[in-house]
Amino acid sequence: MTCSAAEIHRQQLRARRQALLALFTALAVVIHSFEALLPTPIPWMRLGLANALTVVVLFLYGAGTAWSLTLTRIGLAAILLGRLFSPGFWLALCGGCAATLTMVTVRKVTRGGLSPVGISVAGAAAHAGGQLVAAWWLLVRHPAIAQALPVLLLLSVVSGLLTGWLAAVLVEHLQRNPLVAETLAD
Repeated sequence: MTCSAAEIHRQQLRARRQALLALFTALAVVIHSFEALLPTPIPWMRLGLANALTVVVLFLYGAGTAWSLTLTRIGLAAILLGRLFSPGFWLALCGGCAATLTMVTVRKVTRGGLSPVGISVAGAAAHAGGQLVAAWWLLVRHPAIAQALPVLLLLSVVSGLLTGWLAAVLVEHLQRNPLVAETLAD
């Protein structure tokens, strides 16, 4: 059985796309793990630079790939850091799922009319909300935990603006890169 030149080209594009997605995932795991090791001024508060890669993948490859990146990043980072099934893992998972769900939904509802910065800010706010719900559920079952929400939302907006700007720059550059652009049509 022989393959046509077109079929071989499609297989090569699929392989290239999988390799690029593996690189995005590996980079996200490294950034997530590095940020987890840094001291934080407020519990749970990080810049969330790995989330910029989720925004990039959402804009370049769609919702399913963004979900894959988020779940794989959180799972692998938890395994590497020895935090699988710890409270920190559940906080990251709840925040990541809330953020990804929000970003995917906002992107779909706005029909792509919102920039990576806007999508990132929405995701960062949802991430804070998701983590707060998880913290209430797992750690502190007291209504006063909701008092942290305004501060967390303000910090999330700042973080979302930074990661969104980074994602916007990456999306613009990657769309012009012939290696990446060719995989977008597949």
